[in-house]
Amino acid sequence: MMKFFDFHHHHSKNNFGIYNLEFEEAPTNGWFSAGIHPAIISQDFETQFSWLKEISQNENCIAIGECGLDGLIKVDEKLQEEVFLKQIEWANEIQKPLIIHCVRRFPQLISLCKKAIVPLIVHGFNKKKSVGEELLKNQFYLSFGKSLLENVNLQNFLEEISLDKIFLETDDANFEIESLYQKVSEIKNISDENLIKTIHKNLKIFKKIR
Repeated sequence: MMKFFDFHHHHSKNNFGIYNLEFEEAPTNGWFSAGIHPAIISQDFETQFSWLKEISQNENCIAIGECGLDGLIKVDEKLQEEVFLKQIEWANEIQKPLIIHCVRRFPQLISLCKKAIVPLIVHGFNKKKSVGEELLKNQFYLSFGKSLLENVNLQNFLEEISLDKIFLETDDANFEIESLYQKVSEIKNISDENLIKTIHKNLKIFKKIR
C-alpha cells in the first residue's frame, strides 16, 4: 500500500510523490511533472516549450505542470493564456494530466480548461468555498497543502466534500506530509489507512501509478 503520497512537492530527495521539475533541470529518478510556470514565461517561450515537449516524454514524467495563470505577476495576461493553452493542447496530445497553478484567475482558468480532455488538478488549493465548489462542478481535482492545517474555512469546506477528488501535498513548504494526512483523517473522521486507500484510488488518473 502506498503510504502518505506527496502529490506535488519541490523536494528532490523525496521519491514518494510527484516532484515539480524546474525549467531545464535534469530529470529525477522518481515520478515528476514538468511545465512552464506563468512566472517564468519569457518572450522566447518557444524555447521553453521545446524543452517541455522533450522532457515530458520521459517515462517518469507523469503530468504537465505546474502551469496556469497568475493575476499577481507582471507577465502579460494574454501571453500567460497563450502559453497555458499550448500546454493544455500538449497534455491532450500526450495524454498526461495537468497540475495547475492559479492565482486570482479562476474564471479564465475554467474557461480555458474546457479545451482539456485530460484530468485537471489545481494544486495548493486554499481559496474560499465558492471557488472550490465551482472547480469541483467543472470536474477539477483539488490538492490541499499546508494551509489546511490552520485555515478553519478550508477545513470546513473539506468536511463537506467527497474525498474522491482530492490529493495532499507539501509543495515547497518544510513540514511532514504525514501531519496533513492526520489532519484530513481527523476532519473526515476516518482512519489514516482509509484515507491512504482513497488517495491511492484517486491516483488512477495517472497511468504509471497503480
